[in-house]
Amino acid sequence: MRDLIDYRSEFPILEHTTYLASHTLGPMPRRAPELLAEFARMWAERGIRSWAEGWWASPMRVGDQIGRIVGAPAGSTVMQQNVAIAEAIVLSCFRPVDPARNRVVYERANFPSVRYLYQAQPDLDVVVCESDEEIVERIDERTLLVPISHVLFRESEIQDVEPIVQRAHEVGAYVVLDCYQSAGIVPVDVTALGVDFAVGGSVKWLCGGPANGWLYVRPDLAERLEPTSTGWQAHERPFAFEEELEYSSTGSARFLTGTPNPAAHMAGTAGYDLIEEIGVQRIRDNSLRQTELLIELVDAAGFDVYSPRDRERRGGAVIVVVAEAAAVYAELEARAILGDFRPGAGIRLGPHFFTTDDEIRFAVDQIVDIVETGAYERHVGAAALH
Repeated sequence: MRDLIDYRSEFPILEHTTYLASHTLGPMPRRAPELLAEFARMWAERGIRSWAEGWWASPMRVGDQIGRIVGAPAGSTVMQQNVAIAEAIVLSCFRPVDPARNRVVYERANFPSVRYLYQAQPDLDVVVCESDEEIVERIDERTLLVPISHVLFRESEIQDVEPIVQRAHEVGAYVVLDCYQSAGIVPVDVTALGVDFAVGGSVKWLCGGPANGWLYVRPDLAERLEPTSTGWQAHERPFAFEEELEYSSTGSARFLTGTPNPAAHMAGTAGYDLIEEIGVQRIRDNSLRQTELLIELVDAAGFDVYSPRDRERRGGAVIVVVAEAAAVYAELEARAILGDFRPGAGIRLGPHFFTTDDEIRFAVDQIVDIVETGAYERHVGAAALH
């Protein structure tokens, strides 16, 4: 077993930055360019034959690798471009929406992109809740979907998922669990949780890069649901080019749409391989220790913490609250210390398995220096750019 510190060599950006941004964009693994080069070689040398030599099957093959990380059985997880598209496909299974069951119970703190999707549908009644406890209270027989986050992006708070799933199933509603901020940093088992659907992406803790969203569908649902947002890859015989759609009978393949993105899928495996090699529980244990250290340092510096102090409810990031947080973060970035800033929260810092304790100490020391010297003042008026 390799020491976690040994994995630093797998990420080129660590050679010249203090990287505490895996909650927003995981760093590129060293093998990713090699895999992209392999994609380019196949395109250049194999041409059209590349589809039969791995490209076409990449959404299912790479989806199975994600599935192993999140506790999903083989064949139940497929790659999508992003979470918004994945949830749009889920929603399309229930078209036309029954007016007697058109409610979407939603938590305000969820990532806004998906909320935009549901609020844009004129036939849905979106009920916005303030907490996971209120979600349980508001689910009733009119509820169709309950999209929730395993870890909230702004607070880095782990949600209490089990009571929500139990209540939803009592009334015949479906739960869509967003694992974007948990997959790769917090253990998640979608099978044990009993969720109907799970979505996520690879931009963050999985270090798999953009255009690598994914969708899990509970196997028994995959056998009977028929998404109306679809495409030729969802067909049982796509290369027969038949005029009528016959949904694929292979696991969740019927939830695919058009031509896949093998370049992204191939590159993403560089990150997934590392996560599988290390193991999410080992990553979580180290994360808890380092986020605890980060909180202790922030407390000693006299700043507030927005994220949960309870280790059982804390995700992988710690949110530091300082005055003029956007400007302070802009100066941190100018000093090659990378995290990010979110309005209404503060500076988000996300150590990952390759982070050293000294880097955490350095980042907090630099925040103290920036505040005490007024170095942030040249950035006043800054806004989040990523």
